[in-house]
Amino acid sequence: MKAKSLFYESGKRAVLLFHAFTSNPKDMLSLGRALERADYTVYAPVFSGHGTSDPDDLFNYSINDWVNDGKDALKFLKDKGYEEVAVLGLSLGGIVATDLLLNEDVIGGGIFASPVISEFDTNVPENFMVWYEGMKETAGHSREEIAGLKTSAEVKVKAILEGIHSHVGEMEKEYDTISKKVFIAQGGQDEMINDQSAVVFRDALTHAEVSFHWYEDAPHVLTTGKIGKEVQIDVLTYLSTLEWSD
Repeated sequence: MKAKSLFYESGKRAVLLFHAFTSNPKDMLSLGRALERADYTVYAPVFSGHGTSDPDDLFNYSINDWVNDGKDALKFLKDKGYEEVAVLGLSLGGIVATDLLLNEDVIGGGIFASPVISEFDTNVPENFMVWYEGMKETAGHSREEIAGLKTSAEVKVKAILEGIHSHVGEMEKEYDTISKKVFIAQGGQDEMINDQSAVVFRDALTHAEVSFHWYEDAPHVLTTGKIGKEVQIDVLTYLSTLEWSD
């Protein structure tokens, strides 16, 4: 069963929320509801290949597809009459949000624990394989079958991650062109990416007004649990500073 997009129609101000790699819009459920209560319209789409019971579905797509998903999501809101849209994303979703900040007509946006700096290695490959193996076990595959599947999966996910890394490298060249207000959130106990990525990203935004938030005890996923409540307040404060027309 495929995960569903989240769409909460409320006020005229709209916010796009993008989920993480191997995940789905549940990453954004509590944040989305908090924004809806504050009278924001919220859309959190499912990235292509994500949110299904078969992890192999991911291998049919690349960062270009997910960036296009982001553009399609923005068009979805614009077609519904939401002229002013902010974009925020977790991890992979933050890369997509950053691409939209650079290249599309959005009022502002930013990232939660996102590897938007290419100089740092991540723990994504190892964590991906743990997740992949668990998904295959849940689907009923034997250990022998999983061993064979993992060999192929390692090659395929490496290609995907190399594509993401290359895309980030291209985006980095333009960070100093961003003049919008940018939100950056990072946990000090991030098990997936180098937490200094957020610091380097902040410093690269030489022409942007940055709202920077460091959560010392927080893990990679910042949008859920106790930390998620703190993040909600900080996001709402940030959004209130944007130059909405109404």
